[in-house]
Amino acid sequence: MSATEVSAASVAPKKSGGRRKLSLPVVLLIIAGALALVSLVRLISGANDVTSVGQVAGALELAVPIGLAGLGGLWAERAGVVNIGLEGMMILGTWFGAWAGFQWGPWVGVLFGILGGALGGLLHAIITVTFGVNHIVSGVAINILAVGLTRYLSNFAFADAEGGSSKQSPRVDAIDRITVPGLSDWLLDLQQRHWFLISDIAGMVGGLITNLSWLTVIALLLVPGTWWVLWRTSFGLRLRSCGESPVAAESLGVNVYKYKYIAVVVSGGLAGLAGAFLAIVSTGIYQEGQTGGRGYIGLAAMIFGNWMPGGLALGAGLFGFTDSLKLRGGAENVHAMLLLLAILLIVVLLWQLYRKKYVAAVISAAVSALLFTWYALTDQVPSQFVDAAPYVTTLLVLSLSAQRLRMPKADGMRYRKGQGK
Repeated sequence: MSATEVSAASVAPKKSGGRRKLSLPVVLLIIAGALALVSLVRLISGANDVTSVGQVAGALELAVPIGLAGLGGLWAERAGVVNIGLEGMMILGTWFGAWAGFQWGPWVGVLFGILGGALGGLLHAIITVTFGVNHIVSGVAINILAVGLTRYLSNFAFADAEGGSSKQSPRVDAIDRITVPGLSDWLLDLQQRHWFLISDIAGMVGGLITNLSWLTVIALLLVPGTWWVLWRTSFGLRLRSCGESPVAAESLGVNVYKYKYIAVVVSGGLAGLAGAFLAIVSTGIYQEGQTGGRGYIGLAAMIFGNWMPGGLALGAGLFGFTDSLKLRGGAENVHAMLLLLAILLIVVLLWQLYRKKYVAAVISAAVSALLFTWYALTDQVPSQFVDAAPYVTTLLVLSLSAQRLRMPKADGMRYRKGQGK
């Protein structure tokens, strides 16, 4: 057996008894069922904006920075380094992206945003990999450092610039956007007819091809790109072996320090790209505090996705969707989501009964009944709940998916060269 095959064996997770991988037809059936359920809720509630072109396009734009931050966390944790510092690296990306962007153009800003985040990743790698400091402590320190550093730099770079201040940058030119001519208009017309399922599918597809930033396209391509690099190349196999068993990887000749450094710097670069996206695409300006905790939400999306790119993208999309509902339709859309969550909990109830987990089934039934009652007795939800809806939804989904999670075995563990001898 070759060294690569031995390394692959050490990285491959053990099969858990009785758990089968979902086949493509089953996945497609689940997606179709979910679309039908959302369409049904739209018809009952009258919240037609739930699956509109604008809603889906807004959800995609809100999901991209979270997904990029989650991809950054995925790279680091697959190599065994917990990256709580994603938030700080995003902050560095917003500042450096805007600083370079308003002077030399948006694409130069994107490059500098990546470099700013990568510098934060490099610092995190030095502290954790070389000096062996606790990963959480290092990440929190980087988050605090990023806030102070960007505030200090803004006083010099933006305060005297036209249109800038000590807390925001001058406006950055926009990156070009694309729309598929003809098809986009046809899908918008179909969505506005509000037919069951057909209009919902048209709205979702239309949102993916209407007024799309080129940087959004690049971000979407990074998801399958990450999967291919980490799961289909020898480089990715060695990197993942460092997160599963660094001692075994070292015994096979893998330079564990090098791969951890690469992973954490790439992680920082992706978080910096997420920050640059916020400053250049989402708002066109740097503002202090604009990341709004998205680095932490990216980590939550990564955990929801079970440390896999596809699941991570679904988690980011979920948060972006609920956040867009809050921004576009406010109380009406979030009120409709109460009904959707109540029905989903009935599905969870039936599943728990099938698995004979009666305590979980009773909890699901109680929460579902509460949501049905809330929906039936009210016409809209309080504004405070509207603001909290994306975070509540994320916590609920994480709690329901927690039983199937498997993190890399050596994630967050201190490693020293030669410790297996």
